[in-house]
Amino acid sequence: MSHDGVGLRAVMRAAAFLTAGALAVPLLSGCGSDDKADRPLAPQDIALAARTQVAEGGTLKWAVDAVPETLNAYQADADTGTTRVAQAVLPSMFRLDANGAPEANPAYLESAKVIETEPRQVVLYKLNQQAVWSDGREIGAADFVAQWRALSGKNTAFWTARNAGYDRIEKIERGASDLQVRVTFSRPYADWKSLFSPLYPKDVMGTPDAFNDGARRQLKTTAGPFKVGKVDTAAKDVVLTRNPRWWGEPAKLDQIVLHAVPRTDRTTALADGTVDLADIDASDAQRIGSASGGNGAGSPLQGGGKTSAKKLRSWALAHGLESEKVHAGQKTLRKAITRYLDEQEALRSYDVRKSLEPAYTQLAMNGASGLLSDERVRRAVARALDRTELAKLVLTPLGLPAVPVGSHLALAGQPDYADGSDALGGQDTKEAQALLSEAGWVPGGPVKQQKPDKAAGPEATKAGEDESEGGKDGEYIVGEDNKHPGKPDGKGSDGKGSDGKNGHEDGGRDLAQDGKQYSGQGGAPGAYAPKGTAAPAGAVTGPLAKDGQALNLRFVLPSGAGSQTLDAVARKITAMLEKVGIRTTITKVPDDSYFKDHIAAGDFDLALYSWPGTAFPATDARPIYAKPAAAADGSVNIEQNYTRLGTDQVDQLFDQAAATLDTDQARDLIRKADSRIWATAGSIPLYQRPQLVGARKNLVNAGAFGFRTPVYEDMGFLKKGATISPSPSKS
Repeated sequence: MSHDGVGLRAVMRAAAFLTAGALAVPLLSGCGSDDKADRPLAPQDIALAARTQVAEGGTLKWAVDAVPETLNAYQADADTGTTRVAQAVLPSMFRLDANGAPEANPAYLESAKVIETEPRQVVLYKLNQQAVWSDGREIGAADFVAQWRALSGKNTAFWTARNAGYDRIEKIERGASDLQVRVTFSRPYADWKSLFSPLYPKDVMGTPDAFNDGARRQLKTTAGPFKVGKVDTAAKDVVLTRNPRWWGEPAKLDQIVLHAVPRTDRTTALADGTVDLADIDASDAQRIGSASGGNGAGSPLQGGGKTSAKKLRSWALAHGLESEKVHAGQKTLRKAITRYLDEQEALRSYDVRKSLEPAYTQLAMNGASGLLSDERVRRAVARALDRTELAKLVLTPLGLPAVPVGSHLALAGQPDYADGSDALGGQDTKEAQALLSEAGWVPGGPVKQQKPDKAAGPEATKAGEDESEGGKDGEYIVGEDNKHPGKPDGKGSDGKGSDGKNGHEDGGRDLAQDGKQYSGQGGAPGAYAPKGTAAPAGAVTGPLAKDGQALNLRFVLPSGAGSQTLDAVARKITAMLEKVGIRTTITKVPDDSYFKDHIAAGDFDLALYSWPGTAFPATDARPIYAKPAAAADGSVNIEQNYTRLGTDQVDQLFDQAAATLDTDQARDLIRKADSRIWATAGSIPLYQRPQLVGARKNLVNAGAFGFRTPVYEDMGFLKKGATISPSPSKS
């Protein structure tokens, strides 16, 4: 899992989305606009080619973040690697189309539909008569029954991550033939298409031992175009090989090898041939693009003559070489430059495929206690934000549509999508200031000196320790008096694309990269800027205060590699908040503790992270927006509602949508729920995350998939002499 996101659908069946607040609002319409995007903002980019153009054989080496801890997608530690394996080797009754909507998978289904609604909902699955497990047994009712019993939640010996939907099944029976499965629900369930995707064989789902441990490192029985050859933890590989019993179009590739490669090493792995396909960051994409353009010309090593250390370092800095190598001795630096140039030459064999990931980044506000428990302060934060400007910061440099996300529950192009942001309102500085004034926050009020809270970072700045210096590298804290001018270093931070994993970021260096918390006298720092930067026009002078307390919000961010885009977005947000008088203290924390110790633990005021889009929001989004409930032991169960805000009305709308079999009615309920989530101002969707993939140029039917489920049997390498049609995103 990446610092700003979560695993995609298989993982998120345990989690889901986010949450909103306890604001009493008048009855709202289902959306803020009648316009609904009927297609994704950016199409998939996979070098689409007909199967006749794809060569037979070969091995695709595909980068993943880590060797999956489990091959069972219904366990809590499943990740995107688990998802890729499941998609390639297991049946899915439904898969997602280009608009993120479920469609029947003809490899396994002839049809699936609701055949009765009274007295119970009954779904009849008619299976493809050729569909068999790799051991020769037909896929049938016994497999459906075993999965239902394992995931229903009735037997706690099964260590399942979720049971949504399966807990509504009353019984499963064989239909008129072995190829028919009849599923009867105890309560209506609109998201029935989410079930049995993936479907595991009964020998995996049949007993707790098999479910809990048997499928973690191996899957002996599969039913896809590929099967699991081996999981090699030493080599960091999962090897998938052709399934000889596959009845569909035969796989073009002999093997797919999922190889674990850290995000920071992706360009090197592509250049040396360790992988052919990898999710990459914006800086990696820039390197691949510049390699195709002949980058490296004019390097200081050309001609063989001596070059001064200053020129070497200047060139190395301009081309993004690692700092420790740039400032090493000339011999080390020359070797680093030589390696860089060799990699650039190798990277000419790759291109960048880009789309928008089915996930969005949002600003989360912790409403459980503290300053943001006041809905007026949350709404003021939201009204201070120019979401279009934030989307442009990240997406415009990548050539992707910079359109703010208008829904918590669907993304542009999905059937459930509608822009519900009018329920909260757009950027309005005066309205934000009025809300703060109404809440009792006044500029220039007396502030009692308080002992600063312990920072979450590993090296929190001590009170009074160079606070007004604003850190280092010649940057200072906007909003403080300019008493200690620094030295501008010319460094910047570009907006950059998110990872795939779950999504890493890239861009410039952040002042708080070292994990320190920087705070200033009389309030938290705002954005970081070079010396001489004027405060934003119209900014409130002096800290806002109430009852002797400054309006100071703690903005927690990850500090690891790939966090630069979040840094850039956070700096832009702090500048926007500064204009209405809200100060922030940015606290950088280690990646591995960001979610567990801060987001999930509620140790933040403001935070940035992402959630995936889903085809089934009534099921998948409910745990994120459900009203926190008191448990029997006195604790509070928040599920995945990290903003800790919720309303009975939103819960009821989700429940009604999940039980409504009329598609139009269910969609209207989802949109009404989204409007109420907007109105409570606990989560502010910002932008859909970029999906950037480095791919070998002759690799086809693979890359930035967007919403659509990959078709693994069509992936392969282009035949000699064949050409690829231009991608829709590049035409």
